[in-house]
Amino acid sequence: MCKVVAAEYLTLDGVMENPAWTAPYFNEELGEFQRELLFASDALLLGRVTYEGFAAAWPGMKDEDGFADRMNNMPKYVASRMLQTAGWNAEILPGDVAAAVAKLKEEPGQNLLIYGSGQLVEYLRQHDLIDQYRLMVHPLVLGSGQRLFTAEINSTFKLVSSHTTSTGVLVLTYERVSA
Repeated sequence: MCKVVAAEYLTLDGVMENPAWTAPYFNEELGEFQRELLFASDALLLGRVTYEGFAAAWPGMKDEDGFADRMNNMPKYVASRMLQTAGWNAEILPGDVAAAVAKLKEEPGQNLLIYGSGQLVEYLRQHDLIDQYRLMVHPLVLGSGQRLFTAEINSTFKLVSSHTTSTGVLVLTYERVSA
């Protein structure tokens, strides 16, 4: 069975929106955490807004460590009510997104990785489909913006690892506690 892993950049006050604020904190350490997570995944699972931003930027990217090739070549599943078709090696999830993701989780393989996609992550959390969070908490407070957790639904996770980068980003990995 696959795991659904949500990788999220957050501020201390839980803002995840438009993470341009992450740039001063990104370094090789954080890049290695992202690389490890991407290469431990078989596919990306994205909301429409994140998919459209990524699909506009990533196809032209090149690098020496294979990260861009992996991003560009791996399958992508997009949750959208608006899009009818998708490029960049992506397909639109059919029908009920929670049911489609539950079906994907039943397939053998590694992780289904979500980057950003706040509404999708919250929707999947409400349906108990997120298995792991990789939260990269940045040492700043924005005061306003989209938060990661918005609905009052209890979900229990256990901390399985933590690391502080030299730029002060706290990388926390939480796994869902089975009911």
